[in-house]
Amino acid sequence: MTYSTHSNAAHAKEAEARRVSLPLQSREIGGLVPTDRSEAKKLFAQTSLTPKPWAHFLAGGLGGMTSATLTSPLDVLKTRLQSDFYQGQIAASRQARGIPPPAQLGYLRSGLLHFTETFQILFSIHKVEGWRALFKGLGPNLTGVVPARAINFSAYGNGKRIISDYFNDGKEAPWVHICAAVNAGIVTGTATNPIWLVKTRLQLDKSRAEKAGSTSARQYRSSFDCIRQTVRSEGLKGLYRGLTASYLGVTESTLQWFLYEQGKLYLGRREAHLIASGRDPTTWDRAVDWGGKVGAAGSAKFFAAILTYPHEVVRTRMRQAPLQDGRLKYTGLVQCFSSIWKGEGMASLYGGLTPHMLRVVPSAAIMFGMYEFVLRLCGTQA
Repeated sequence: MTYSTHSNAAHAKEAEARRVSLPLQSREIGGLVPTDRSEAKKLFAQTSLTPKPWAHFLAGGLGGMTSATLTSPLDVLKTRLQSDFYQGQIAASRQARGIPPPAQLGYLRSGLLHFTETFQILFSIHKVEGWRALFKGLGPNLTGVVPARAINFSAYGNGKRIISDYFNDGKEAPWVHICAAVNAGIVTGTATNPIWLVKTRLQLDKSRAEKAGSTSARQYRSSFDCIRQTVRSEGLKGLYRGLTASYLGVTESTLQWFLYEQGKLYLGRREAHLIASGRDPTTWDRAVDWGGKVGAAGSAKFFAAILTYPHEVVRTRMRQAPLQDGRLKYTGLVQCFSSIWKGEGMASLYGGLTPHMLRVVPSAAIMFGMYEFVLRLCGTQA
């Protein structure tokens, strides 16, 4: 009897030890993470946070507002370099200096010329128009960025949760991320296209008027006037010019979300291995933990933007106002691509690439960092 009691107690202790050291499954990394009781409680708290659909909307809006404000000067420069109005001015300047068109230059020389001209224009804006010109269009930009990012992050975050819960047993997977990103891109593009069209036209209209030296040369007096004139001359569908190019841009946002999630997956596995090893985190481990997601966001945006950039130029061109005789210079996605390629060369499809990359990479890092931070404050997870 004594032996039996002792044996039962030993078995109970062994079972308790096995239960405590039982590996947990991380929803983020999709694998088993061996850990002790204290770490189990910590990870359980992280992976069982209550879903809060509104938190993604709030976090996305705040992230978009912060990043748009800090990177506004480069957005102004990018929009100007993408428009055919400024491309015409650049072409005239090159001709006056005896520089042949980019199509006749080698890729290296053409890229160097574009890089040089980009910074010349950036440094000349404040000299000619004042420092306030670097934040021109920030108000309309925020009007577009805040709802666009709020909708995008909300559609993605909640879409990912719904798809994984209903179609993949609550587990995340690459196909879940892709489906959620495509859904978020389509919803965001459809809902916010009129805002971006008005913003683009107002920004280019004001710049043309200032170049002409007369405010009376402006075509639009305000955002509402721009909407009124657009609907009157082009119909309601005029507010959705460039929408097909926006849908083409879903490839960029999908690729960005996919790469970002893969970066988070790597960071999650790295943290799990660190916990399993039992060693104390080094300074480098803390640095990776603090800046890993920010770096993942910036890197994901860099590769996604480089691969899909031409759609940005086409989208800007298609949103431009009609010509003075009422005709549309660009009537469709394919025609716009073809017209730019034949008339201006392949380099023009990458017009504004330098300021675009200088803006969107830090912007993505800021935005995703703020997004994750606000979600943590709200007591939920991405």
